[in-house]
Amino acid sequence: MARMDKVDRLAKIDRLARPDPRAPPLKRLGAGVLDRWRVPMTIALLAILPLALPSKALAVTVLVQGLYAAGFNLLFGYTGLLSFGHAAFFGASAYATGIAMGTFGLNWLAAILVGVVVAGALAAVIGVLAIRTRGIYFAMVTLALAQLVYYVALQASDWTGGENGFRGFTLSVIALPGLKLDFLNPLVKYYVLLVFVGLALWLLSRVLASPFGAAIEAIRENETRARACGFNVDLLKLMSFMLSGLFCGLAGSLYALHLSIVPLGVLGIDTSGLAVMMVLLGGAGTFLGPFVGAFVFLVLEDVLTLWTPHWQLFLGAVFMLCVLYLPKGIWGTLSRGRTTR
Repeated sequence: MARMDKVDRLAKIDRLARPDPRAPPLKRLGAGVLDRWRVPMTIALLAILPLALPSKALAVTVLVQGLYAAGFNLLFGYTGLLSFGHAAFFGASAYATGIAMGTFGLNWLAAILVGVVVAGALAAVIGVLAIRTRGIYFAMVTLALAQLVYYVALQASDWTGGENGFRGFTLSVIALPGLKLDFLNPLVKYYVLLVFVGLALWLLSRVLASPFGAAIEAIRENETRARACGFNVDLLKLMSFMLSGLFCGLAGSLYALHLSIVPLGVLGIDTSGLAVMMVLLGGAGTFLGPFVGAFVFLVLEDVLTLWTPHWQLFLGAVFMLCVLYLPKGIWGTLSRGRTTR
Protein backbone atom coordinates (compact mmCIF):
# COMPACT_ATOMS: atom_id res chain seq x y z
CA MET A 1 0.00 0.00 0.00
CA ALA A 2 2.80 2.43 0.90
CA ARG A 3 4.52 1.64 -2.41
CA MET A 4 1.30 2.37 -4.33
CA ASP A 5 0.91 5.70 -2.51
CA LYS A 6 4.47 6.62 -3.49
CA VAL A 7 3.81 5.68 -7.14
CA ASP A 8 0.62 7.74 -7.18
CA ARG A 9 2.46 10.72 -5.70
CA LEU A 10 5.24 10.51 -8.29
CA ALA A 11 2.66 10.24 -11.07
CA LYS A 12 0.98 13.41 -9.84
CA ILE A 13 4.32 15.22 -9.78
CA ASP A 14 5.02 14.02 -13.34
CA ARG A 15 1.69 15.38 -14.55
CA LEU A 16 2.46 18.72 -12.93
CA ALA A 17 5.81 18.89 -14.74
CA ARG A 18 4.31 18.32 -18.20
CA PRO A 19 3.10 21.17 -20.44
CA ASP A 20 -0.61 21.87 -20.27
CA PRO A 21 -2.17 19.80 -23.10
CA ARG A 22 -5.09 22.25 -23.28
CA ALA A 23 -2.77 25.13 -24.22
CA PRO A 24 -2.58 26.20 -27.90
CA PRO A 25 0.13 24.31 -29.87
CA LEU A 26 2.17 27.46 -30.56
CA LYS A 27 2.12 28.39 -26.91
CA ARG A 28 3.29 24.91 -25.90
CA LEU A 29 6.03 25.00 -28.56
CA GLY A 30 7.22 28.47 -27.56
CA ALA A 31 7.26 27.64 -23.88
CA GLY A 32 9.10 24.39 -24.60
CA VAL A 33 11.80 26.13 -26.63
CA LEU A 34 12.32 28.79 -23.96
CA ASP A 35 12.55 26.17 -21.23
CA ARG A 36 14.88 23.90 -23.20
CA TRP A 37 17.32 26.66 -24.10
CA ARG A 38 16.91 28.95 -21.12
CA VAL A 39 20.37 28.32 -19.65
CA PRO A 40 22.43 28.88 -22.84
CA MET A 41 20.19 31.81 -23.80
CA THR A 42 20.66 33.45 -20.42
CA ILE A 43 24.43 32.87 -20.42
CA ALA A 44 24.70 34.22 -23.98
CA LEU A 45 22.85 37.40 -23.01
CA LEU A 46 25.00 37.80 -19.90
CA ALA A 47 28.17 37.24 -21.96
CA ILE A 48 27.49 40.33 -24.07
CA LEU A 49 26.35 42.46 -21.14
CA PRO A 50 29.76 44.13 -20.53
CA LEU A 51 29.79 45.22 -24.16
CA ALA A 52 26.36 46.84 -23.80
CA LEU A 53 27.07 48.81 -20.62
CA PRO A 54 29.48 51.73 -20.39
CA SER A 55 30.87 50.53 -17.07
CA LYS A 56 32.36 47.07 -16.62
CA ALA A 57 32.01 47.40 -12.84
CA LEU A 58 28.27 47.98 -13.32
CA ALA A 59 28.07 44.84 -15.44
CA VAL A 60 29.73 42.82 -12.65
CA THR A 61 27.24 44.20 -10.15
CA VAL A 62 24.29 43.33 -12.42
CA LEU A 63 25.67 39.80 -12.83
CA VAL A 64 26.13 39.17 -9.10
CA GLN A 65 22.88 40.84 -8.02
CA GLY A 66 21.04 38.96 -10.75
CA LEU A 67 22.21 35.67 -9.26
CA TYR A 68 21.12 36.90 -5.84
CA ALA A 69 17.67 37.70 -7.24
CA ALA A 70 17.53 34.31 -8.99
CA GLY A 71 18.16 32.59 -5.67
CA PHE A 72 15.40 34.60 -4.03
CA ASN A 73 13.12 33.87 -7.00
CA LEU A 74 13.37 30.13 -6.30
CA LEU A 75 11.60 30.72 -2.99
CA PHE A 76 9.30 33.59 -3.92
CA GLY A 77 8.54 33.06 -7.61
CA TYR A 78 8.46 29.26 -7.72
CA THR A 79 7.45 28.26 -4.18
CA GLY A 80 5.26 31.25 -3.37
CA LEU A 81 6.94 32.24 -0.09
CA LEU A 82 7.76 35.91 0.46
CA SER A 83 10.87 36.40 2.56
CA PHE A 84 12.25 39.72 3.81
CA GLY A 85 15.35 38.11 5.24
CA HIS A 86 17.48 36.93 2.32
CA ALA A 87 20.10 39.56 3.09
CA ALA A 88 21.16 37.24 5.92
CA PHE A 89 22.35 34.58 3.45
CA PHE A 90 23.86 37.03 0.99
CA GLY A 91 25.67 38.98 3.70
CA ALA A 92 26.71 36.05 5.88
CA SER A 93 28.31 34.35 2.91
CA ALA A 94 30.11 37.55 1.93
CA TYR A 95 31.46 37.92 5.48
CA ALA A 96 32.45 34.24 5.67
CA THR A 97 34.31 34.48 2.37
CA GLY A 98 36.12 37.65 3.40
CA ILE A 99 37.06 36.30 6.84
CA ALA A 100 38.22 32.99 5.36
CA MET A 101 40.58 34.85 3.03
CA GLY A 102 41.64 37.78 5.21
CA THR A 103 41.84 36.14 8.62
CA PHE A 104 42.56 32.48 7.93
CA GLY A 105 44.43 32.86 4.63
CA LEU A 106 42.35 30.38 2.61
CA ASN A 107 42.52 30.54 -1.16
CA TRP A 108 39.62 32.09 -3.03
CA LEU A 109 37.97 28.84 -4.11
CA ALA A 110 37.98 27.44 -0.59
CA ALA A 111 36.68 30.79 0.69
CA ILE A 112 33.75 30.66 -1.74
CA LEU A 113 32.94 27.15 -0.55
CA VAL A 114 33.06 28.30 3.08
CA GLY A 115 30.71 31.18 2.29
CA VAL A 116 28.17 28.94 0.54
CA VAL A 117 28.26 26.38 3.37
CA VAL A 118 27.71 29.11 5.98
CA ALA A 119 24.78 30.48 3.97
CA GLY A 120 23.26 27.01 3.64
CA ALA A 121 23.60 26.29 7.36
CA LEU A 122 22.05 29.64 8.24
CA ALA A 123 19.22 29.01 5.78
CA ALA A 124 18.54 25.65 7.43
CA VAL A 125 18.29 27.26 10.88
CA ILE A 126 16.10 30.16 9.77
CA GLY A 127 14.03 27.89 7.54
CA VAL A 128 13.20 25.48 10.36
CA LEU A 129 11.92 28.39 12.43
CA ALA A 130 10.15 30.25 9.63
CA ILE A 131 8.23 27.51 7.81
CA ARG A 132 6.06 26.98 10.87
CA THR A 133 4.33 30.25 9.96
CA ARG A 134 2.23 31.34 6.98
CA GLY A 135 1.71 34.45 4.88
CA ILE A 136 2.74 37.78 6.33
CA TYR A 137 3.88 36.05 9.52
CA PHE A 138 6.45 34.10 7.48
CA ALA A 139 7.75 37.35 5.97
CA MET A 140 7.98 39.02 9.38
CA VAL A 141 9.77 36.06 10.99
CA THR A 142 12.38 36.01 8.24
CA LEU A 143 12.82 39.77 8.60
CA ALA A 144 13.25 39.53 12.38
CA LEU A 145 15.78 36.70 12.14
CA ALA A 146 17.74 38.50 9.43
CA GLN A 147 17.90 41.61 11.60
CA LEU A 148 19.22 39.42 14.40
CA VAL A 149 22.05 38.32 12.10
CA TYR A 150 22.68 41.98 11.24
CA TYR A 151 23.09 42.96 14.90
CA VAL A 152 25.30 39.96 15.62
CA ALA A 153 27.64 41.12 12.83
CA LEU A 154 27.49 44.68 14.15
CA GLN A 155 28.47 43.64 17.66
CA ALA A 156 31.13 41.11 16.62
CA SER A 157 33.40 43.92 15.46
CA ASP A 158 36.59 41.97 16.20
CA TRP A 159 35.61 39.54 13.44
CA THR A 160 33.46 41.63 11.10
CA GLY A 161 34.84 45.14 11.50
CA GLY A 162 31.54 46.41 12.90
CA GLU A 163 30.21 49.53 11.19
CA ASN A 164 33.32 49.83 9.04
CA GLY A 165 32.80 46.46 7.42
CA PHE A 166 35.40 43.76 6.87
CA ARG A 167 38.55 44.67 4.94
CA GLY A 168 42.00 43.24 4.38
CA PHE A 169 41.47 40.73 1.58
CA THR A 170 42.00 41.24 -2.15
CA LEU A 171 42.03 38.74 -4.97
CA SER A 172 44.50 40.15 -7.49
CA VAL A 173 45.50 37.16 -9.61
CA ILE A 174 43.80 33.85 -10.36
CA ALA A 175 46.46 31.24 -11.01
CA LEU A 176 45.35 28.36 -13.19
CA PRO A 177 47.55 25.60 -14.68
CA GLY A 178 49.58 27.42 -17.30
CA LEU A 179 47.52 30.59 -17.01
CA LYS A 180 47.33 33.65 -14.80
CA LEU A 181 44.29 35.93 -14.89
CA ASP A 182 44.35 39.53 -13.71
CA PHE A 183 41.28 39.63 -11.48
CA LEU A 184 41.65 43.38 -11.01
CA ASN A 185 40.79 43.83 -14.69
CA PRO A 186 37.00 44.40 -14.65
CA LEU A 187 36.42 42.51 -17.90
CA VAL A 188 38.45 39.50 -16.75
CA LYS A 189 36.67 39.62 -13.41
CA TYR A 190 33.29 39.63 -15.14
CA TYR A 191 33.93 36.51 -17.20
CA VAL A 192 35.51 34.64 -14.29
CA LEU A 193 32.40 35.31 -12.20
CA LEU A 194 30.21 34.42 -15.19
CA VAL A 195 31.60 30.87 -15.03
CA PHE A 196 30.25 30.50 -11.49
CA VAL A 197 26.96 32.14 -12.40
CA GLY A 198 26.59 29.87 -15.44
CA LEU A 199 27.15 26.76 -13.33
CA ALA A 200 24.63 28.04 -10.77
CA LEU A 201 22.07 28.67 -13.52
CA TRP A 202 22.55 25.19 -14.92
CA LEU A 203 22.02 23.69 -11.46
CA LEU A 204 18.98 25.92 -10.86
CA SER A 205 17.49 24.85 -14.18
CA ARG A 206 17.99 21.19 -13.28
CA VAL A 207 16.26 21.78 -9.94
CA LEU A 208 13.30 23.46 -11.59
CA ALA A 209 12.99 20.75 -14.25
CA SER A 210 12.98 17.97 -11.65
CA PRO A 211 9.95 16.50 -9.84
CA PHE A 212 10.98 18.66 -6.90
CA GLY A 213 10.55 21.76 -9.07
CA ALA A 214 7.09 20.65 -10.11
CA ALA A 215 6.19 19.94 -6.48
CA ILE A 216 7.17 23.38 -5.20
CA GLU A 217 5.19 24.98 -8.02
CA ALA A 218 2.22 22.90 -6.94
CA ILE A 219 2.65 24.33 -3.44
CA ARG A 220 2.71 27.83 -4.90
CA GLU A 221 -0.52 27.24 -6.84
CA ASN A 222 -2.48 25.52 -4.08
CA GLU A 223 -0.79 24.44 -0.89
CA THR A 224 -3.91 22.73 0.48
CA ARG A 225 -4.30 20.62 -2.64
CA ALA A 226 -0.60 19.73 -2.64
CA ARG A 227 -0.88 18.57 0.95
CA ALA A 228 -3.99 16.56 0.09
CA CYS A 229 -2.06 14.86 -2.73
CA GLY A 230 0.34 13.48 -0.14
CA PHE A 231 3.27 15.89 -0.50
CA ASN A 232 5.32 16.65 2.60
CA VAL A 233 4.75 20.38 2.19
CA ASP A 234 6.83 21.48 5.17
CA LEU A 235 9.84 19.47 4.04
CA LEU A 236 9.56 20.77 0.48
CA LYS A 237 9.36 24.34 1.76
CA LEU A 238 12.43 23.82 3.91
CA MET A 239 14.38 22.32 1.01
CA SER A 240 13.37 25.22 -1.23
CA PHE A 241 14.37 27.70 1.49
CA MET A 242 17.78 26.05 1.89
CA LEU A 243 18.44 25.88 -1.85
CA SER A 244 17.46 29.52 -2.16
CA GLY A 245 19.90 30.37 0.62
CA LEU A 246 22.69 28.45 -1.12
CA PHE A 247 22.26 30.34 -4.39
CA CYS A 248 22.09 33.66 -2.55
CA GLY A 249 25.16 32.61 -0.59
CA LEU A 250 27.12 32.02 -3.79
CA ALA A 251 26.11 35.49 -4.96
CA GLY A 252 27.32 36.94 -1.65
CA SER A 253 30.70 35.22 -1.97
CA LEU A 254 31.15 36.55 -5.52
CA TYR A 255 30.12 40.00 -4.31
CA ALA A 256 32.84 39.93 -1.65
CA LEU A 257 35.47 38.99 -4.24
CA HIS A 258 34.21 41.77 -6.48
CA LEU A 259 34.41 44.55 -3.88
CA SER A 260 37.36 43.27 -1.80
CA ILE A 261 35.39 44.60 1.17
CA VAL A 262 32.25 43.47 2.95
CA PRO A 263 30.17 46.47 4.09
CA LEU A 264 27.75 46.01 6.96
CA GLY A 265 24.92 47.05 4.64
CA VAL A 266 24.95 43.68 2.88
CA LEU A 267 23.08 42.34 5.92
CA GLY A 268 20.62 45.23 6.07
CA ILE A 269 16.93 45.30 5.26
CA ASP A 270 17.69 47.31 2.11
CA THR A 271 19.52 44.29 0.67
CA SER A 272 16.51 42.06 1.35
CA GLY A 273 14.19 44.63 -0.22
CA LEU A 274 16.46 44.85 -3.25
CA ALA A 275 15.89 41.16 -4.03
CA VAL A 276 12.12 41.65 -3.86
CA MET A 277 12.24 44.68 -6.16
CA MET A 278 14.48 43.03 -8.75
CA VAL A 279 12.32 39.91 -8.94
CA LEU A 280 9.08 41.89 -9.20
CA LEU A 281 10.56 44.17 -11.87
CA GLY A 282 11.85 41.29 -13.98
CA GLY A 283 9.10 38.78 -13.38
CA ALA A 284 8.56 36.39 -10.48
CA GLY A 285 8.53 32.73 -11.45
CA THR A 286 10.52 33.28 -14.66
CA PHE A 287 14.06 32.09 -15.29
CA LEU A 288 15.53 35.21 -16.90
CA GLY A 289 13.34 37.67 -15.00
CA PRO A 290 15.68 38.22 -12.00
CA PHE A 291 18.53 39.26 -14.29
CA VAL A 292 16.24 41.57 -16.26
CA GLY A 293 15.08 43.11 -13.00
CA ALA A 294 18.66 43.51 -11.76
CA PHE A 295 19.64 45.14 -15.06
CA VAL A 296 16.74 47.60 -15.04
CA PHE A 297 17.07 48.51 -11.37
CA LEU A 298 20.85 48.97 -11.31
CA VAL A 299 21.08 50.78 -14.64
CA LEU A 300 18.29 53.16 -13.63
CA GLU A 301 20.02 53.72 -10.29
CA ASP A 302 23.31 54.44 -12.05
CA VAL A 303 21.71 56.91 -14.47
CA LEU A 304 19.41 58.66 -12.00
CA THR A 305 22.16 59.26 -9.44
CA LEU A 306 23.95 61.37 -12.05
CA TRP A 307 20.87 63.53 -12.56
CA THR A 308 19.45 64.07 -9.11
CA PRO A 309 20.19 63.33 -5.43
CA HIS A 310 16.51 62.33 -5.14
CA TRP A 311 16.98 59.33 -7.44
CA GLN A 312 15.12 57.00 -5.07
CA LEU A 313 11.91 58.99 -5.59
CA PHE A 314 12.02 58.50 -9.36
CA LEU A 315 13.11 54.88 -9.10
CA GLY A 316 10.23 54.22 -6.72
CA ALA A 317 7.83 55.77 -9.25
CA VAL A 318 9.16 53.49 -11.99
CA PHE A 319 8.76 50.50 -9.71
CA MET A 320 5.13 51.39 -8.89
CA LEU A 321 4.32 51.85 -12.58
CA CYS A 322 5.77 48.43 -13.37
CA VAL A 323 3.81 46.80 -10.56
CA LEU A 324 0.57 48.49 -11.69
CA TYR A 325 0.85 48.01 -15.44
CA LEU A 326 3.22 45.03 -15.70
CA PRO A 327 2.13 42.82 -12.80
CA LYS A 328 3.99 39.85 -14.26
CA GLY A 329 7.19 41.86 -14.55
CA ILE A 330 9.03 43.01 -17.64
CA TRP A 331 10.32 39.65 -18.80
CA GLY A 332 7.22 37.85 -17.54
CA THR A 333 5.04 40.07 -19.75
CA LEU A 334 7.31 39.81 -22.79
CA SER A 335 7.72 36.03 -22.61
CA ARG A 336 4.00 35.53 -22.07
CA GLY A 337 3.20 37.66 -25.13
CA ARG A 338 5.70 35.74 -27.22
CA THR A 339 4.25 32.33 -26.37
CA THR A 340 0.62 33.30 -26.85
CA ARG A 341 0.94 34.60 -30.42
